[in-house]
Amino acid sequence: MAARSGSDFINGLKARPRAVWVGGERVTDVTTHPAFSGSIEQIARLYDAQLSPELADTLTYVVPETGRRAGTAFMPAYSTQDLERRREAFRIWSEMTFGLMGRSPDFLNTTLLAMWESADVFGRGGAQFAQNVTNYYRYVRDNDLFLSHALITPQNDRSKSSSEQAKLHLRVVKETDAGIYMSGARMIATLGPIADELLMYNHPGMRPGDEDHAIVFAIPADTEGLRQIAREPYTLAGTKESFDHPLSTRFEEADALLIFDNVFVPWERVFVFRDVALCNAMYPDSAIRNHTAHQTNVRALVKFQFAVGVAMALARSIKADQFLHVQKMLGECLGYVEMIKSGLVRSEAEAEKTPAGTLRTSLPPLQALRTFMPTAYPRVIEVLQTIAAGGFMMMPTGADFRVPELGQDMDLYYQGADMASIDRVRLFKLAWDLAGEGFGQRLLQYERYYAGDPVRLLASNYLTYGDQRPDELVARALALAGDPRMLEDAK
Repeated sequence: MAARSGSDFINGLKARPRAVWVGGERVTDVTTHPAFSGSIEQIARLYDAQLSPELADTLTYVVPETGRRAGTAFMPAYSTQDLERRREAFRIWSEMTFGLMGRSPDFLNTTLLAMWESADVFGRGGAQFAQNVTNYYRYVRDNDLFLSHALITPQNDRSKSSSEQAKLHLRVVKETDAGIYMSGARMIATLGPIADELLMYNHPGMRPGDEDHAIVFAIPADTEGLRQIAREPYTLAGTKESFDHPLSTRFEEADALLIFDNVFVPWERVFVFRDVALCNAMYPDSAIRNHTAHQTNVRALVKFQFAVGVAMALARSIKADQFLHVQKMLGECLGYVEMIKSGLVRSEAEAEKTPAGTLRTSLPPLQALRTFMPTAYPRVIEVLQTIAAGGFMMMPTGADFRVPELGQDMDLYYQGADMASIDRVRLFKLAWDLAGEGFGQRLLQYERYYAGDPVRLLASNYLTYGDQRPDELVARALALAGDPRMLEDAK
């Protein structure tokens, strides 16, 4: 049996309506609402690609214990070739969205794989939690579900712990023999309104006293008592001309605040319960980042290649690439692309064993790339904006090309260097969608804060660095000087 299709995904959303609000409106069917229909169509395309005869063996694998196909992101790796196969699957899906959809289904699929490989970590809280993790990984894998998550507490008063803001932050409010009840809020659920399930965990940083908030669990997106308030869309699909907004009309990822109002979670879907130490240890000890960083750095590579490609195309369209300072900027950006490629290959070559006996990519090169993105991607966008300059401000709309009276003006004044006007305008519109519109600015902010506070991330590179080679080299160099007191004794 094959993995599910795009129509299966869409029909599943229709069959399980969820409480979603956008623009003050309760959405009854996310598949038809213009705030979500564009991204739903793109996710459906990804699922359909799994069924393609040309791509099925790359995007899916046969699960040994079931004989059925599942997405390659779920596939445990036993060799570097398996890791390369996973990278290729990530690349294909990423290129279908130009790297612009940071929360495509394969992202959290890799998280579940990491949790399954490290089920013993969850077992520290009790054997049943390790079994719950294993069962949930298999359930999502076998049904090819699409997950979202929300890891951050609302930005109300960041000086206070969760226990000091108990009515705001997600917490357990009741415990029964059947399960637990959760209330409070979390952000940011990217594509949460169109996901099948929500996986709830947190970054390290919980404090003693936060036990009621130290819960890891998963629920269906249509669970009673759960509502999502989506941010204002940057573009509503079908309401703006695709010529003018080729990216935002297709790849808009809705972000939502999740509000839990006495939501029931059965015990079989609870993975950590009221354990602050384990909640803080889960993220690093389960090596989630090794897997998610592999997927997201492949996606980032595609996004960089796309953005740099747009910058080069802009420069060529007006022959700005003949100037040395433009060549320097483009060369700088191309260097970023090669750095990402190198880090990905090194992470696979230095793969490490997991407790399950499988292989996972090495984290240090991937983490170095993730801490590099918050400055590198904004720089690429800055270069793109610099090359386009005032050209961004003077582009007409697609409707202008349909006005006969403007025909000669359009052909004459919007042409590029050896480029017809419609082709140049199309290119500049694409670039503006990527680098200027609210959609593009959200993509920029996404890379800045994708993995958390960039200051803390860079500091963690130092605090967790385990390679002793730099210290050894310094010690050897210091030894060259010897001890001046020994020279005095020799006299």
